[in-house]
Amino acid sequence: MPDMTGKTDLHKDSSVTSESSVTPRQTLRISELTFRWDRTQPGIRYPDVTLNSGEHLFLRGPSGSGKSTLLSLMGGLIVPDTGRLELLGTDLAGLTSGQRDRFRADHMGVIFQQFNLVPYLSTLDNVTLPCKLSRKRRARALSSPEAEAKSLLTALGIPQSHWHRRVTTLSVGQQQRVAAARALTGAPELILADEPTSALDSDNRDRFIELLLGLAAEKHSSVVFVSHDKSLAQRFNHQLALEVTP
Repeated sequence: MPDMTGKTDLHKDSSVTSESSVTPRQTLRISELTFRWDRTQPGIRYPDVTLNSGEHLFLRGPSGSGKSTLLSLMGGLIVPDTGRLELLGTDLAGLTSGQRDRFRADHMGVIFQQFNLVPYLSTLDNVTLPCKLSRKRRARALSSPEAEAKSLLTALGIPQSHWHRRVTTLSVGQQQRVAAARALTGAPELILADEPTSALDSDNRDRFIELLLGLAAEKHSSVVFVSHDKSLAQRFNHQLALEVTP
C-alpha cells in the first residue's frame, strides 16, 4: 500500500482556512493526522484542515487516496494513529466508542452513497429518525420533528402523497433527497456526504447539490462533500485534493 499524501488546491480562494475580523466557531480541525489499516504498510498522512461553522468543503481524489477513510475518521467510526481530529472542539480520539456514537448522533448528519434508509419505515419516519435517536437534534428541530421533516421534504420536492409510503417505493432520486432531509433534520453542525450524486445524471446532480447547500446554509451547517467529479468543486468555497504518491 503506497504512502498517501493530501494536498490542498493551489488557488488562494480555495484555502481550507478562512480569515475574518471575528473569530468564527470551528466545526472541524485536523492537525498532523495519520492512519493505517495495515500495521505492516505505510499509512495515510492527511493535510491540516480548518473548517469554520457554515463553511463547505469539497473533498476529491482517486480511488485509494483515503477519502472514505477520512470521512470515517470525521464520523468517529475509527480513530487516528497520530495527530488530532477535533469536531466542535472535541477530540474524537479521546472519547469511547459509545461516546463517539452519541456525539455523531447529536452533531452529525450523514448522506451515504447507498443512502442507508430504513426500508420498513415510511419516508416521514426516516426523516424524523435522527430526532428520535438524539435529544439535542430533537430540541433543535422546528416546532416538532415532524413539522421540520415536512418542511424539508417540501423543500426537496418530495410530494405529500409520498410521505407515508415505504421509502423503498420511491425512485432512486427521491430516496437520495430523503437521505439528505434525514441528514439535515435537527440542524446538525456537520453534514458528511459520501459520493451522494454518483447515480444521478448531470441535471439532477446539480439540482441536488444546489438544494443541499442551500438548506445547509439556512441551518448554518458545514458540509464535507466527497466526490470523484472535479466539475462539482466550483460550487464549494473550500477544496481539498488527496493524491496517491508512489
